[in-house]
Amino acid sequence: MARQTRAIQTRESILLAAAAVFDERGYGSATLSEILARAGVTKGALYFHFASKEELAHGVMEAQLDFEPLPPQVTKLQELVDQGMMMAHRLRHEPLVRASVGLAMAQWGGGLDRVLPFRSWIDRLATLLVEAQKQGELLPYVDPEEAAQMLAGAFSGIQELSQVLCERKDLEHRISRLLHYVLPSIALPPVLAMLDISEDRAQRVLTSMQAAAAAERQENKGEEADKDQC
Repeated sequence: MARQTRAIQTRESILLAAAAVFDERGYGSATLSEILARAGVTKGALYFHFASKEELAHGVMEAQLDFEPLPPQVTKLQELVDQGMMMAHRLRHEPLVRASVGLAMAQWGGGLDRVLPFRSWIDRLATLLVEAQKQGELLPYVDPEEAAQMLAGAFSGIQELSQVLCERKDLEHRISRLLHYVLPSIALPPVLAMLDISEDRAQRVLTSMQAAAAAERQENKGEEADKDQC
């Protein structure tokens, strides 16, 4: 178990180091020696997890969709909103996610296959939209796959605009406004009225999740203490 934990930590260190180097120098100019030095690991450790710089870049790109499941909501469209707002929040605060999106958006070139991160994001949105359709949340003419592609494309463009204009400092606000203008074209009015698309939505969801996790840890501590007394 300890060996497995170390391997997970090493992989995470390599990904974080690669994200920082890709972010600073670009994929084409980044070298494995720079990444090794930043991560503080051996060449053998790197190649144990990633066979090449390209494979490492794909590992970084996959990170943008690798996050803890968000709490279920009354409507699937609220869950879709939360996915978008959380991605905006992570883009501002997590270097690994910034580098992941930077690679996927080809900011640094390099001939990487960028289909997977886009396709994964579209599929995630489409799944929520199909479920929303089944629950009667969407307007009759909405095609979930088309709507998912439109939302993914719009998000990509808005985040790029925010990056260019102000290094994404206003990204949550811009995504909130994007949803304000786009959601009326797919959501039934009663459902639309229920949605929380405020720009601090992600932070409030995170705070709620952290509080729930803390309460669970406290409960587990109490159960362990009761067992020790028996």
